[in-house]
Parts: sequence; C-alpha cells; structure tokens
Amino acid sequence: MYVCVCQAVTERQVRQAVEDGMHSMRALREHLGVASECGKCASSAHGIIKECRGCANCEDAEVCLG
Repeated sequence: MYVCVCQAVTERQVRQAVEDGMHSMRALREHLGVASECGKCASSAHGIIKECRGCANCEDAEVCLG
C-alpha cells in the first residue's frame, strides 16, 4: 500500500527504512521524501515508525515487513 502518493513510497519501504535505523520523520523525509510535499502521509508514516519500533519482532525483517 502507498503511504506517500506524492513520492510513491510504500509501507514496505517505510518499514524497511525503520528496520535500517531511520527512527524519525526527519530521517524518513531525507531518505524517502515522505511528508516533503503535501504532508498528508505524515501521520501514517509516523504510525508505522511507532508500530515497528514497538514490535517485539523487529529483529526479524519478515515479521516487520509483513
């Protein structure tokens, strides 16, 4: 599913970025361009960050990238 339509960023890409250590909206914006145009995706992207960081299985990319 697309999280950011403006930059064509998918949920999987956001989850992978968090897995790779990007734990802030600033890092996602710099790396993927999330929330750099209209900003409507910011709440969804932030929710994914929180979800993935709180996931007990974040060491397992397959679970987090589900």
